[in-house]
Amino acid sequence: MMKPARLHKNLSPRSAGHKAWKWVALCLLLALVFFLDIALGTVRIPLKSVLRIILSLPGEDNTGRYIVSQIRIPKACTAVIAGCGLSVSGLQMQTLFRNPLAEPSVLGVTAGASLGVAAIMLGGGSIITLYTIRELGISGSWLITLTGCMGAAGVMLLVIAISRKVRDNVVMLIIGVMVSTATLSIISIWQYFSDAELIKDYLLWTFGSLGGVTGAQLYILAAVTLTGLILSFLSSKMLDALLLGDNYARSMGVTIHRARVIIICSTSLLAGSITAFCGPIGFIGIAVPQMARSIFSTSSHRILIPACCLIGTALLLLCDLIGQLPGSQTALPINIITSFVGAPVVIWIILSKNNLSIYG
Repeated sequence: MMKPARLHKNLSPRSAGHKAWKWVALCLLLALVFFLDIALGTVRIPLKSVLRIILSLPGEDNTGRYIVSQIRIPKACTAVIAGCGLSVSGLQMQTLFRNPLAEPSVLGVTAGASLGVAAIMLGGGSIITLYTIRELGISGSWLITLTGCMGAAGVMLLVIAISRKVRDNVVMLIIGVMVSTATLSIISIWQYFSDAELIKDYLLWTFGSLGGVTGAQLYILAAVTLTGLILSFLSSKMLDALLLGDNYARSMGVTIHRARVIIICSTSLLAGSITAFCGPIGFIGIAVPQMARSIFSTSSHRILIPACCLIGTALLLLCDLIGQLPGSQTALPINIITSFVGAPVVIWIILSKNNLSIYG
């Protein structure tokens, strides 16, 4: 078991000031990439025009105003929501399994959410299509969210049940990958017997997109994600105790079963809703928590959760900015960019003993 003294590092006044400087730097970076994500894109709009549109000043053409207000700003807001949710859900998974490579997609939670969405997109034959779901508005959005969260929760419960009998973290990680593979196999079988039009809609969804969430759907996604984030932050002390092992957590008065249920609910809400609306987005959940630990040199979840929100949001906005290929007419799927950026971070995690040692 890890010694309690290793959980939190003592900070001198100088280091505390340095940490405050890091918070300010992250906020400034977030503000910068948020503005750039709105200002740059496949359609060139002068920066002065973008500022005037953001400030709701008159005098700009309707085309530019529509692109900024109806497309780019909702897309940037979606990136903020998804960056927060995915990074925090990854942090919770790593703490729960005490494994630096754990995240919703690796342990099958994202695949479970995909299965729930596939049940709606592919299970209705020619009646329930992606177009029909969009036309349903709020009720359709809630339908996707509900099935996505239920699929994520189902796979998460299965992994947790298996983890009670398996103590080795590496074996648990392998089992999670196998569960994810089996879930994706079910989806593939479903696709094989589905209509070509429905398969096309579902494949486009699997590429991941931040630009398809607008209007009422954005408010729904924000509400569900905020609920999951609040659950996560309220569970900070439990997460700190779980990081030291189940025995230490029990000695601190934590009910292990109750803590796992709360983490399951929070992760399912976060990963399920974001996957349902934006499609599978990988590597954010693995990379961001490790970056937060390295930047702030702490394992306190009261610090790591807001840090993950800032870093995850900035990283996802940056990936979206790269994917737009400013100046061209091509926009790459967000999942391709996050994989390209996140893979080197995962390699760094594996090679870095300092990042692995925190899990014992």
